[in-house]
Amino acid sequence: MKIGLVGVSGSGKSTVFGALTGMDVSASHRTNMAVVKVPDPRVDALARLFHPQKTTYAEIAFTDIGGGRGGLDRAALNAMREVDALCQVVRGFPDAVGNPPQPVAEIDALATETILADQEIVERRIARLQKEHSEPLELALLRRLREGFEAGTPARSLQLGREELEHVAHYQLLSIKPVLLVLNVAEDDAGRPPPPDVAQAAAARGLGLVVLSAKVELDIALMDRAEQGEFLASLGLSEPAQNRFIRAAFETARLVSMLTAGPDECRAWPIPRGTEAQRAARAIHTDLERGFIRAEVVSWKDLVDLGSEARCREAGKLMTEGKHYVVKDGDVVNILFSV
Repeated sequence: MKIGLVGVSGSGKSTVFGALTGMDVSASHRTNMAVVKVPDPRVDALARLFHPQKTTYAEIAFTDIGGGRGGLDRAALNAMREVDALCQVVRGFPDAVGNPPQPVAEIDALATETILADQEIVERRIARLQKEHSEPLELALLRRLREGFEAGTPARSLQLGREELEHVAHYQLLSIKPVLLVLNVAEDDAGRPPPPDVAQAAAARGLGLVVLSAKVELDIALMDRAEQGEFLASLGLSEPAQNRFIRAAFETARLVSMLTAGPDECRAWPIPRGTEAQRAARAIHTDLERGFIRAEVVSWKDLVDLGSEARCREAGKLMTEGKHYVVKDGDVVNILFSV
């Protein structure tokens, strides 16, 4: 999964990037990139059971997308189109001259910018289809999008059907992407819940929300692991922001982890929630999707508790499922297929 970090100048976006990736970076207008492995105790437990040659965690690729006080330029908008989800960093502390934070205003500003950018794309496509007198179904969908944009409604809130979502995917709309808010607060507020207005704004817009102090979390990320626990406890925190962020990012992006396990490799595969078994097989290899016969499925916990697939089968915990089975978070899946 690719996540792009955006935020106005002064929000602490680049510091948040450093806290999430463990990279010591300075704020700049260039694009910083880093790939982070997703900690997963389920993969660890399976690895202890199978002692595989290779253990592979899911990964999140973070991109620090540049942008200034005047809004997002064309390069930033294009970079945002290349990611799967957006993380908007908003300021939750007074600025250098003492001005109070305005996080809700920042949230609304980004929403407006993404809607206007999408509206431009949709208007151009509508004009072309009207000129060519073609694709009436696509034209109807685009008009529905335009109507929503004119009302200030992002594409993600229009309740598009599965086929409609697949149809508009190639437009790379910004307002359809999941958004996770990071409220960057002062050190003293690191362990406190978000202000009610920010929590309400996030809930009303269907956005995820994580509260952190980027400066503190960057220090934690750069610490030796042996020192992290005591420092976190002194701040009233139970874990680094990276762990909380990853869980929130998966939830916001509606992802679950399909697992595979064996002596060769134990691995987590991020897939969209609600994915059926045959489609999920594509995450491993397209050949498995094309030649799909059936899937053997067992809960990771049952497999770890009982100790082997054979014992899970004997206990009725390992099930044989067809192509329409919806893969659940933490399912250990073995795909049977024909070449």
